[in-house]
Amino acid sequence: MVFPAFLIGCSEDTIDDTGLGTITGKVVELGSNEPVENARISTNPASSTVFTDKNGDFVLNDIPADDYSIEARKEGLLTQFEGASVMGDATVNVIFEMQTETSGNRPPGTPTAVSPVDNAQDVEIPVIFSWTSTDPEEDDLTYQLEIRNDQDEEIFLFNNIRDTTYTVEGLDFGSKYFWQVRASDDVNQEVLSRLYSFRTMNVPESNRILFTRIIGGNSVIYARDMEENEYQITSPNKNSFRPRKNNSGNKIAFLRVVNGQTHIFTMNQDGTQQRQVTSDIPVNGFNLNQVDFSWANDGATLLYPNFDKLYRVNASGGGTALVYQNQNGKFITEVDVSEDNETIALITNNSSGYNADIFTINFDGNILTQVMNNVTGALGGIDLSIRGDMLLYTQDVSGYESNSYRRLDSRMFLYNLVTGETTDLSLRKPDGTNDLDPRFSPNEAEVVFVNTSNDDISPRDIYTIRLENFNTDNESRTLLIENGFMPDWE
Repeated sequence: MVFPAFLIGCSEDTIDDTGLGTITGKVVELGSNEPVENARISTNPASSTVFTDKNGDFVLNDIPADDYSIEARKEGLLTQFEGASVMGDATVNVIFEMQTETSGNRPPGTPTAVSPVDNAQDVEIPVIFSWTSTDPEEDDLTYQLEIRNDQDEEIFLFNNIRDTTYTVEGLDFGSKYFWQVRASDDVNQEVLSRLYSFRTMNVPESNRILFTRIIGGNSVIYARDMEENEYQITSPNKNSFRPRKNNSGNKIAFLRVVNGQTHIFTMNQDGTQQRQVTSDIPVNGFNLNQVDFSWANDGATLLYPNFDKLYRVNASGGGTALVYQNQNGKFITEVDVSEDNETIALITNNSSGYNADIFTINFDGNILTQVMNNVTGALGGIDLSIRGDMLLYTQDVSGYESNSYRRLDSRMFLYNLVTGETTDLSLRKPDGTNDLDPRFSPNEAEVVFVNTSNDDISPRDIYTIRLENFNTDNESRTLLIENGFMPDWE
């Protein structure tokens, strides 16, 4: 907008159209009329170049009389032009109303689901989400994917997605989820899709092997069927470990960290209906990565340690009761109960994990068999046979002890509770490695266990060996699962 400013005098006082004039002006934002400071003002034909002050004002002095195109330019705003005719000894005033560079930019189109389609059933895990969305100006779009289930308040939120396809791991099997996508062009308000739902597939009933794997810094529980298919059954957002299956109750018990405490949970074989069992008295010991618990009473109860005490709790929760207390002050680290519910095997040790014992008791707390007593180095991995006459365990035969509980030569042993005979099952263990966490297979023809480097930082793998006619010559270590630990085979 141009406003000429001059005085009208006598007829002989004519305006000089060959002299020098002045251009004044103001720059504001369109709509708000807020002053625009530091806008660059220039002319064509070229003359002076100035910048607006804090009030958005500017002055161009000594401008030769002529017709000009005046330009106002500032980063983030659309460049504006105004015409002005400058006359000698006269002032012309120009006002610029500048718009943002994105003025007139239209929002993206509403995202539309491609997969999973609304109300989809038996969706495979991990879930591949895809959608469509376009932008009228072909702006680069980013997306936010939000996923909720229908059971609790857990939310999966994924931001700054650049593609229209995104793969999500960690969703539960056999669960219903709702999902929604937001599209943003970084100019307009986000555009929200409608809400879609789907249900994930159920875990097959044929899963026999459970194990733990680290995902994103948390321990996550997996199931594996005999066709070597693996299924993630706990969320990577929660620290869950040490799975123990009970076929009678068709449930899996496991440990999970909740608000800094470790508690026993149970769930269905597919990971659904996860329920906290312990409450006031958590699971505890010298090292929670070494602590173990056991099913008892045909799946009706669970036994677990809390420092020097052994407790029983109902599998449905409640009914917590003290079963046994160690009289020498040593911590109970591991417990296993025989199938006939007659024998309890225990590992106890001092607060550093050493000076360890292995012994069996009955439910009256009477000691039945002293297997190991005040051992130097680490003990672990107890598992009773079905008849309760054989006991698996591990021992670091190097006798090494350290604050980090590092083991240098942990080997598996099979102890006969009737004859007192001990068999070394790690005759072909590679040097510099540890055998850990042994468990009998369901038919007790094999032992499943973990082997890993004794550097304490290398990956852990799960192997099996056969027990039938075991000797040095026929020991065969078969790799079962890579990058897994804490196995359970029922």
